[in-house]
Amino acid sequence: MKNLLSLESLSAKEISDIVDLGIKLKADRLGYKPLVDQVWAMIFSKSSTRTRVSFEVGVRELGGSVMMLSQRDMQLGRGEPIKDTARVLGRMVGGAIIRTFDQKDVDDFSEYSGVPTINALTDEEHPCQVLADLMTMRELQGGWEGKKVVYLGDGDNNMARSWIWASERLGFEFVIAAPEGHQPSAEYLARLQNGTVSVISDPKAACENADVLYTDVWVSMGQEDEAEEKVEKFGGYQINRNLVSAANKDALVMHCLPAYRGLEIDEETLEAHSQTIFQEAENRLHAQKAVLVEVSKFSA
Repeated sequence: MKNLLSLESLSAKEISDIVDLGIKLKADRLGYKPLVDQVWAMIFSKSSTRTRVSFEVGVRELGGSVMMLSQRDMQLGRGEPIKDTARVLGRMVGGAIIRTFDQKDVDDFSEYSGVPTINALTDEEHPCQVLADLMTMRELQGGWEGKKVVYLGDGDNNMARSWIWASERLGFEFVIAAPEGHQPSAEYLARLQNGTVSVISDPKAACENADVLYTDVWVSMGQEDEAEEKVEKFGGYQINRNLVSAANKDALVMHCLPAYRGLEIDEETLEAHSQTIFQEAENRLHAQKAVLVEVSKFSA
């Protein structure tokens, strides 16, 4: 695996291997240094807390160093094509971690740079987050085999799509509970082959016998003009005591953070499941270190 561009691009074995390695690296946090003498570029066009901190710490714990770059620091901000930036940086850095809007920017950087490239979030997918989520399921539930994961809220965003491909590759049941107009398109779902993904409008029915209830912010970065409409439409999809009661007794409640209490999840439920949610956040570090280890095998 030279790059992590999306979960769609990974095999079931690659996903499982990353999760297993993440667990090993968590148990021996400072014992492995494969990035010694490597400098990694972090190119971020979107603000970040967990992604930036976890990748910076991860690269350093693996023995490398990081160079944080934003568009205002680079000629990208003045219109230089991403392929030109990639061909320059590819001659100087060991790899690149990119958090941006357009998936094509990550794909093009990978193609033209020739160095390992990691998608740290685009509007299309957020693969690193779901790898950390799967790692959390492995730790707390023994894995994902035979599990039912329910995603509530905006079913047509980067988190929902990454979960879709995790389900498609790994075979667990994945249910999207979202209002009409905020569900994956029929064309997108037609790309799936294994029948593990379903979409429903009724949130309570979706949560029946669920092993994981999952949510994300209702308004993603760059979509602030849709906030009022989404808050009105998504009220019934808030994870709260009512929906949790429909799930299995030992179901996990998960959130990729940041959380807006009173919107996608209420205060009571978040605090009741905070141990899981913040373990999930911590696992960003360990799962991403596993990704770095895997792709660094292809670094010059």
